[in-house]
Amino acid sequence: MKKVIFKGCGTALATPFTEDGVNFEELRKMIEFQILEGVDSLIICGTTGESSTMSTEEKKAVIEFSVKIANGRVPIIAGTGGNNTKEAISMSKYAESVGADGLLLVTPYYNKTTQQGLIAHFTKIAESVKLPIILYSVQSRTGMNIEPETCLALSKVPNIVAIKEASGNISQVAEIAKLCQDELTIYSGNDDQIVPILSLGGLGVISVLSNLYPKFVHEMVMDYLTGNWQKACSSQLNALPLIKALFCEVNPIPVKYALNRIGFNCGIPRLPLIELSDKNKERIDSLLSLEQ
Repeated sequence: MKKVIFKGCGTALATPFTEDGVNFEELRKMIEFQILEGVDSLIICGTTGESSTMSTEEKKAVIEFSVKIANGRVPIIAGTGGNNTKEAISMSKYAESVGADGLLLVTPYYNKTTQQGLIAHFTKIAESVKLPIILYSVQSRTGMNIEPETCLALSKVPNIVAIKEASGNISQVAEIAKLCQDELTIYSGNDDQIVPILSLGGLGVISVLSNLYPKFVHEMVMDYLTGNWQKACSSQLNALPLIKALFCEVNPIPVKYALNRIGFNCGIPRLPLIELSDKNKERIDSLLSLEQ
């Protein structure tokens, strides 16, 4: 069995911005809150972190800062993927050099590729570093799915150890679990499918919801993994209205609003994303309560 980077809840952390750049003092507060609440890992510069509108210099600074603040207390997984293999390699090497514990590599978007191209792309990046790698399959954003047979091929690469499965296709997740078994850890990439994916052998979630409620999401996963399935299922079902609301507009628009509402100063998303609509602000406000 390959190395497991984490079991439980990995928060896909939002990036707090000011008009001038990254709000590092607020980022420090967010990281400390996550660790205090028992999160199992932090994913930096992913989709929820708005990496697509961050400069290379900002991404490097945020990754290095997060590693420094976490100081080994939880694994820091850096989002270093992209649709340019050469640039993804450069960013992955940088993340490794400043002490990141793992990498999250999204499928190429816009230019896309074939399944064989995916194998070549991810393998080339993996060969450039020693860090464990989590693949990220999110066809709704990239136009590219990682097929189960492609997962099997990539699971043979020594440091490709996991996949964040956000296809929404439970049958596909089951097929990946069947083909890859212990050679590829599966993390749910959708908060509404945490328990279903755990039931297929998954070991956790890379979560948006846990930006707000890391303890709740951590305990949901741990309840399932320790045999308290009924409680885990109840937590999953009770969270569904808020989970749905957090995706009422494009992520991370709603969660950044929600973070501001619970006391953080995240600012607003960067264009082309915009501030949450008034109607959906009311919706989020009415749901910001989960039993901890």
